[in-house]
Amino acid sequence: MNIEIRKATKEDMTKVLELITELAIFEKEPNAVEVTVSDLQKSGFGEDPMFKCWVAEVNREVVGMALVYFRFSTWKGKTVHLEDLVVKESMRGKGVGEALYTEVMKYGHSKGVKRIQWEVLGWNEGAIKFYERSGAHVLRDWHVVHMSEEGIENYIKK
Repeated sequence: MNIEIRKATKEDMTKVLELITELAIFEKEPNAVEVTVSDLQKSGFGEDPMFKCWVAEVNREVVGMALVYFRFSTWKGKTVHLEDLVVKESMRGKGVGEALYTEVMKYGHSKGVKRIQWEVLGWNEGAIKFYERSGAHVLRDWHVVHMSEEGIENYIKK
């Protein structure tokens, strides 16, 4: 099987959103996706793109994606955040995820970042084992904290 990894285009954002939605379903949050194709196109392909995205193709079909953006760590300096790496369920276990992961690692290295960081759900043992085999450290004592749009509004109203 020939897996092609390439930079995503504006036109790929419909397929990217389909993959994001598939991930949300996999992560048991089927109604959590609010972003639209238009949001992705505006945010990723405007004058000052907020993210970089790659897609994986097999037989000219988009079967995976990885989306990253830069962050700054007060401990390390310039870092990359891997927001999502998604492979179509029917294509998992065939090397597509690893090919996208490798592309992200090469990109971070080429940009001289001090760290690439992402989150993984505790029950996603297959992903955790892959990350650990690759040399990544899973920080099990840290907790991800989110404040929703509603939470932000409620907080600042106090």
